[in-house]
Amino acid sequence: MIKEYIDTILQGDCLDLLKKIPDNSVDMTFADPPFNLKKKYTSCSDSLVFEDYIAWCEKWISEMVRVTKPTGSIFVHNIPKWLTYYAAYLNKLANFRHWISWEAPTAPMGKSLQPAHYGILFYVKEQKNAKIYELRHPHKRDRKQGFLWKDYGGKKDMLHPFGPLVSDVWTDIHRIKHHQKRDLHPCQLPVHLIDRLILMTTDENDIILDPFSGTGTTSISAKRLGRKYIAFDLDSKYVEISKEKLKNTKPNYKIANIWVSFYLKEIVTIRNKDWIDLEKHFIIPSPIRSIDYEKIKLMDSVLIPD
Repeated sequence: MIKEYIDTILQGDCLDLLKKIPDNSVDMTFADPPFNLKKKYTSCSDSLVFEDYIAWCEKWISEMVRVTKPTGSIFVHNIPKWLTYYAAYLNKLANFRHWISWEAPTAPMGKSLQPAHYGILFYVKEQKNAKIYELRHPHKRDRKQGFLWKDYGGKKDMLHPFGPLVSDVWTDIHRIKHHQKRDLHPCQLPVHLIDRLILMTTDENDIILDPFSGTGTTSISAKRLGRKYIAFDLDSKYVEISKEKLKNTKPNYKIANIWVSFYLKEIVTIRNKDWIDLEKHFIIPSPIRSIDYEKIKLMDSVLIPD
């Protein structure tokens, strides 16, 4: 029964733990596995022979697809090199939707193009019945005064008041670079990156599963957006860090009755259909007349999480 695993983070090998999850029982699966780049994890080797690494990846990918509901989505995050192998295998099991390019520049590597993005493979179990929502993110603006970066050729009055639809290239979410914001983990993802995936493919109380939980980013995102989570990690220390962080996480990322993603007390992702509801009920004022002069503000600042 899946109920006994909901809202839990379990320590152990994901291949063993995934076998405990019933077929077609999870609304979204997300994996950010070891990259096989000799990173310093405390409980697993990140340096396998090529063939062994690929064979291992195919096992947990197969399990992720198996446990995902027919309406559900499968996401896998990694560097482009490994994603090409993952995609070749996933194409046999599920239906491709997108390769999301997440801009994250790294140091130059010599005789090569400078790596500047990670990829997130987006697959669905069934093409026709997949649950997918359009998202919006804010217009790019001057950080101090709020002016729009672009002039839009005199067509500012035609812009959507909040911002454009989210594309498959994400340049507005940045890596965690400051040490004071990081856990003791070599590959921690920003929580609002996971927020975006969850808002795009799930509803309140849906179940999110992460077989490589690390320090709990996916579970934290799920909880703060009113979803359920199941998470696994091989390292007992990471599991304890995750549980402690989850104690201080509240499902309060909401405006009125609508779940949104916040970063630095500003909305960074909202579902398009939810924006329409907010406008209809005047929760957020329409800024068309002043779109070039100020950021969209919430009418009641109390609604912004602490």
